[in-house]
Amino acid sequence: MKFLLLALALGVSAWAQEPEEADLGRALAEAGSSQVDFIRAIENHLTKYPKTAKRAELERALVKASIEVRDGKRVVQYGENVLKTEAVNIELLERVAFYLLADNSKERSERALGYAKKLEEVAKQLAPSAGTRNFAQIAEQQKILLSRAIVYQSRATGNMGDLGAAEKLARTSYEVFPSAESAREVGRWLDKQDKTEDALPFWADAFSIADPALDIADRRKDRVRLGEAYKKIKGSETGLGDMLLAAFDRTQKRIDEYRDVLRKMDPNSEIKDPMQFTVSGMNGEKLPLASLKGKVVVLDFWATWCGPCRAQQPLYEEVKERYKANGKVTLLNINTDENKELVKPFLERNKWNKTVYFEDGLSSLLRVSSIPTTVVINPRGEISSRMNGYIADRFVDMLGERIEQALKEN
Repeated sequence: MKFLLLALALGVSAWAQEPEEADLGRALAEAGSSQVDFIRAIENHLTKYPKTAKRAELERALVKASIEVRDGKRVVQYGENVLKTEAVNIELLERVAFYLLADNSKERSERALGYAKKLEEVAKQLAPSAGTRNFAQIAEQQKILLSRAIVYQSRATGNMGDLGAAEKLARTSYEVFPSAESAREVGRWLDKQDKTEDALPFWADAFSIADPALDIADRRKDRVRLGEAYKKIKGSETGLGDMLLAAFDRTQKRIDEYRDVLRKMDPNSEIKDPMQFTVSGMNGEKLPLASLKGKVVVLDFWATWCGPCRAQQPLYEEVKERYKANGKVTLLNINTDENKELVKPFLERNKWNKTVYFEDGLSSLLRVSSIPTTVVINPRGEISSRMNGYIADRFVDMLGERIEQALKEN
């Protein structure tokens, strides 16, 4: 089905008047949902129509399909063509560099090095500024990408013969983000320089780091490599367990320190309980939602660009007025604008005299996919009810009923 949708996106129809488009439409329809048949159909079409005006679009489609089926040869073949016009395609830069490094060819490594350096440039530009929504998550993803770009440079540089520079790059990658991949790479180039004993702690680190990208087979390889190298140097595996325990403690401490830095920049990093969130106010003030536990907390998610939100706000303010004297109920206005600087002028322009907090990632945790959305949390800190959108003539009473119900859930 997705390939038929692609055909429609390319403007292809089996009933088109142009012979080329008719051929392509039939070929894609016959390929059905088979990725392999889809790739074959597109390649046959490019062979039959080498000067087709749709070559760029078809090669992009081939790359995507090849990535999905992990066909490294085709990812490189078509990916390098696509990168000539899409030089900042992050996924493609990474995949092309990765597959070029699948062997130790100096020529392929030289090409991979160029893509890896470009990937590093792009990754550096992705660094978020403090206060960015989901700062910690974006910062971590940026660090992971940057570390991987440098790992690829390390591998390419080593394949090209400069083992010392490869080791240095691998160590830099490990400093940027302590991953199993970067630790393994440091060990690789130390071992290549006949410094196997120095490589052992890094291989132990690679085995100790919990990496969701690794499967059991990968970890087993790490264990076998470490065991064989350790036994070769020490004569047996006696003491290897102590080395692994030390590696676990060392890497855990390193990862904890890294996450502490993120938490200082983003207090909501890794929090799964909405009542442990801290939201920021218009002037930078912080409100820990935990300080409201024991009360009914109502969160109204809105944005300046949202027409229905503007229509709902007077109704929400009416509910706030109703519960103003009730110390057991707190209603908060939670803004979801990407650009926080738009909010203050909007409030002034519309003469909205109210306290506003920014969501700071809370909407993602609560899976708020549309606005306005109103979430009611009971005194136990549990979600009592959720209202997606609103019914104008019933909203005040409906929200009031939900607040009364939540008050009973003490």
